Amino acid sequence: MRIKNVGVVGSGSMGTGIAQIAAQKGYDVIVFGISEASLNNMLESIRAVLDKGVKKGRLTEEEKQETLSRIRVTKDLADLKEVDLVIEAIIEKLEAKLDIFTRLEEICSAHTIFGSNTSTMSITKLANATKRADRMAGTHFFNPAPVMKLVEIIRGYYTSDETVAILKDFVASLGKVSIEVKKDSPGFVVNRLMLPQFREAYLVYEEGIASLEDIDKAMTLGLNHPMGPFALMDFTGLDIAYDSLMYLYSEFAQPNWAPPAALKRMINAGRLGKKVGKGWYDY
Repeated sequence: MRIKNVGVVGSGSMGTGIAQIAAQKGYDVIVFGISEASLNNMLESIRAVLDKGVKKGRLTEEEKQETLSRIRVTKDLADLKEVDLVIEAIIEKLEAKLDIFTRLEEICSAHTIFGSNTSTMSITKLANATKRADRMAGTHFFNPAPVMKLVEIIRGYYTSDETVAILKDFVASLGKVSIEVKKDSPGFVVNRLMLPQFREAYLVYEEGIASLEDIDKAMTLGLNHPMGPFALMDFTGLDIAYDSLMYLYSEFAQPNWAPPAALKRMINAGRLGKKVGKGWYDY
């Protein structure tokens, strides 16, 4: 099976980026969102990125228009009925994702492959909401999806070799590099390695060992990371980091995964990161 068209569920930053890169690479894309405003914002965001690409000579005006013409938006989930691949990219809440996949199972054709952009949650558990566990896998893109090269392809307990092979081909067609996560373990590979670093950064800050600015400098200049942990958290969202740690804490039942108090205080203060103009830093 070769994927020809893609459905994206969610019009936030991840859904927007996935839709953009898929359309740029020649796929017809349908994006489901819950409101007219969110869908319009998504289209405006994609248009702005493409305009910048034209201005910098990375693509032509014709290529921009062709990309935009391949993207269709809808508030009716039933419009995703005939797509070859659906990628769920909604809020990192288990109940919300289970609800979406339960609905998609009733709507989509039998051949449709289900993918989830979850960064931490069990693919096996999400697949329980469907009758096609063999045709479901994690498809974890990184933010911003058009720029970041990696995609984690995560096997659930029943994910078939054929599904993994199809998804690997799809990811390669986007100009991305995939890694196969062979066991459905919370956090997969990247977040399993990254979130403990974040948590230690919080603790170093909480204990007064160094300022958050100097901790970020330590990681960028000492370890050559492109962003320090606090800047990266602001970029992705403090609420997302908190939810991810809470999920891993509940799955592993080990205290070293518990979100630190400093992170909870920031969220209680409404400082969720760049998306609201204030997080660890002010924007």
